[in-house]
Amino acid sequence: MNNPLITFFRTKIYTAIFLLIIILMIGVFGYVMISGYSWVDALYMTVITMTTVGFGEVVPLDDESKIFTIFLILASVVIVGYALSIITEYILSKNDVEELKHKKMQKKIDSFKNHIVICGYGRNGKQAARKLTAYNKQFVVIEKNKEMEERMQLDGVAYVIGNANEDEVLVTAGVDRAECFISALPNDADNLFVVLSARQLNSKINIISRASNESSYDKLKFAGANNVILPDKIGGDHMASLVVVPGLMEFIDNLSIVGKSDINIEEVAVEKFYDSKKPRTIKDLDLRKKTGCTVIGYKDENGEYTVNPGAEMKLARHSKIIVLGRPEQIEALNSEYDID
Repeated sequence: MNNPLITFFRTKIYTAIFLLIIILMIGVFGYVMISGYSWVDALYMTVITMTTVGFGEVVPLDDESKIFTIFLILASVVIVGYALSIITEYILSKNDVEELKHKKMQKKIDSFKNHIVICGYGRNGKQAARKLTAYNKQFVVIEKNKEMEERMQLDGVAYVIGNANEDEVLVTAGVDRAECFISALPNDADNLFVVLSARQLNSKINIISRASNESSYDKLKFAGANNVILPDKIGGDHMASLVVVPGLMEFIDNLSIVGKSDINIEEVAVEKFYDSKKPRTIKDLDLRKKTGCTVIGYKDENGEYTVNPGAEMKLARHSKIIVLGRPEQIEALNSEYDID
């Protein structure tokens, strides 16, 4: 992802360095051949001539050496001046390009609304970003390690370089207008502070936090996290489940929820199915006949889940249903009800 302007100046720098080496070699060989200097004296004389520092000659110069020195001075002034100008232009252009790049990135972030903010671009943060990208969700990554900037640029994610413990960095990422906040920092104390700050900036935001220790679970919930994920606990439970119920876990592992083209499970708000105020039932939706999908779960307006709900269950406003189907059935569902 090299900028063409920087590449152009970098090529000119190589040219300038090549010319400097050539004029240095000409000077050294010239003084050795014409003035009979030793190699060290010839190098010293060439350098002080090229840099025009004004030191005296090693030994008095004859007419031929003086003419050669005049040529060397004139050539050096042109080449050294050219090299300095190119290097200066390169430094200034690089700074300008980086500044323009950051301004462009900030303008993009400022256009986001109801997006997701991911704090930390480590293993968990990258995985979250990968899944959100597959779902075409808008998100911003906050990462304090500037060395990760190139990696994020290659991944094509919107990002803010800064410490998430600072409120101005969270505001720069648009936490105050974001829909969801994922704190994936490796340190529980940092996650606790960031969760508390995010909750203060946006009281309605859905906060999901990572935790390394089980003792941090209640603290993060108290600080304002809606959900707290323990990666180590989940990993251990998954491995144990592969021993106890291996067939079931293989089935669950084969359920894809990563990309729009091959997903098997979808969560949909009931408002997508009808806009009347009168509640309808799962039977009224008749999703099985229309799309082939099967309703396997229901989440009411209070966040309570019902597994395998009955056909006569009424769907309250602001609730959601979870459906299962083959990728083509999920695609039919999305097309039928214009689900993004």
